[in-house]
Amino acid sequence: MSIMTSLNISASGMTAQRTRMDIIAQNVANVNTTRDENGDPYRRQTVVFEERAAYNRNFESYLTAQKTGLSYNPQVGSGVKISAIAEDHVTSMKKVYEPGNPDADEDGYVTYPNVNTVTEMTNLIDASRSYEANVTAFNATKNMALKGLELGK
Repeated sequence: MSIMTSLNISASGMTAQRTRMDIIAQNVANVNTTRDENGDPYRRQTVVFEERAAYNRNFESYLTAQKTGLSYNPQVGSGVKISAIAEDHVTSMKKVYEPGNPDADEDGYVTYPNVNTVTEMTNLIDASRSYEANVTAFNATKNMALKGLELGK
């Protein structure tokens, strides 16, 4: 693996976690949004990650796989990508009795979003720690490259 590949993997992780933090912030901001542009309550959103694959089609890797008896897999992981930003339809919406609210149904209940602030803050801490881990890996790779350049002096 080259230095640039390592940097790209860390950068993709930072980008993915930054997007995750943005979605979490959007969820927290809409915790009391009972009506969106379609007239429905806001639904919690989640980020779905997927491995970003690069294809390694060089002859040497194929030959090595044949010599060792291992199966040849031309797909090599090269970071993470966001495959979707999905709405949470698993967690139920909250119903609160507020007969005076203009968004109340005929029984006087208002449907609030399925956003739990504690869950969102926990996810935010997790995303920020993952971001920090990617920054640490990026800086370690950068320092290794700089040390390699100093060897040439």
